[in-house]
Amino acid sequence: MAREQVKCLIIGSGPAGYTAAIYAARAELKPVLYQGNQPGGQLTITNDVENFPGYPEGIMGPQMMMDLQKQAERFGADIRSGFVTSVNFDKEGNKHVVTVDENTEIEAESVIISTGASAKWLGLESEQRLNGSGVSACAVCDGFFYRGQDVVVVGGGDTAAEEASYLSKLCNKVYLVVRRDEMRASKVMQQRVENAANIEILWNTETVEVLGENVVDAIRVKNNVTGEERDIPATGFFVAIGHKPNTDVFKGQLDMDGNGYLITKADSTATNIPGVFAAGDAQDHVYRQAITAAGTGCMAALEAERFLAVKEVEAEA
Repeated sequence: MAREQVKCLIIGSGPAGYTAAIYAARAELKPVLYQGNQPGGQLTITNDVENFPGYPEGIMGPQMMMDLQKQAERFGADIRSGFVTSVNFDKEGNKHVVTVDENTEIEAESVIISTGASAKWLGLESEQRLNGSGVSACAVCDGFFYRGQDVVVVGGGDTAAEEASYLSKLCNKVYLVVRRDEMRASKVMQQRVENAANIEILWNTETVEVLGENVVDAIRVKNNVTGEERDIPATGFFVAIGHKPNTDVFKGQLDMDGNGYLITKADSTATNIPGVFAAGDAQDHVYRQAITAAGTGCMAALEAERFLAVKEVEAEA
């Protein structure tokens, strides 16, 4: 199999990948970007984006990703369809071999990983059908649209507690649906939820169905101790049971935490392998915002440029 040789390979799209492509292309690195299974990332299933600077009237997520892609292509980035199926990173940082769709090999001098993370869902048909029409996995992203309304949050960990607390400042009433009789969240976060006057915790409760034709009207829940079902009138349904970083293909080669998030060096996007950098939600389990992803995409491209410049000087010495 003939290998294509590139200076900078970007794995994954979204705000991190496209921003990295813009900066890398302007630096004459001639980046090649493979979009992955979901070209544009999570924002392609987000209706309105109102918290990204530069869009005073807001913008549709898919349109924003198309704009970013066009901007990267304008500077010469090579944007391709394809999914990375295996990698062989060189521990010395010389040549990294990446296989795309099991039949195309790329040999890259530098690699930027921007594969993102996927929200975990409950697995309900109605949840997916109304995703973006009242169903969300990000309160910070979408909570603004539910000011003064009643919403439901599902989950028992820190993420759910944080989402419920955030929404309580915007919404009339927040119902927190917890499957067990206790929360996994830290004591501090539990206290914050319990002290909020407009948050009601529903213990031993599971979601049965999200009700509504085109938008969310109510949430049907069931007490898993008594078996009793009830419908909670609400316009927003926030699933906060965690995210899974899309990093399985890098296991055994890159350092990652117990949840699969890639570990980068302090104040850097550099991984444990020289010449391999990670940006966006694949390495960020704290903020998970489009703007922070874009910022780390910029950082990764700048670091890749410096890495290659140093290698070029060393080769000439």
